[in-house]
Amino acid sequence: MEPRKIIKQYMTTEKSTILKENEAKYTFSVDIRANKRQIKEAVEELFKIEVDSVRTVIMPGKLRTLGRYKGKTPRWKKAIVKVKGDERIPEFENL
Repeated sequence: MEPRKIIKQYMTTEKSTILKENEAKYTFSVDIRANKRQIKEAVEELFKIEVDSVRTVIMPGKLRTLGRYKGKTPRWKKAIVKVKGDERIPEFENL
């Protein structure tokens, strides 16, 4: 798979901002079929940095109600990527 198809978007939440500032960890929404090795290679190729480790979690879908209709949002995969040493991804530093 192409790196741009593996990495869908950068996640900016309160928890991900704290991880970015304190521990140099970046959080991405990724393709659910991608494994840790593919995620690592995609981040290294897109942002030209060295990745130390990758942690993934599959987030379950949530039940949603709209009037009398009920449905479920799709499940998705989140990846937390730790970069080596003092490296940073400059694109996400000002977010």
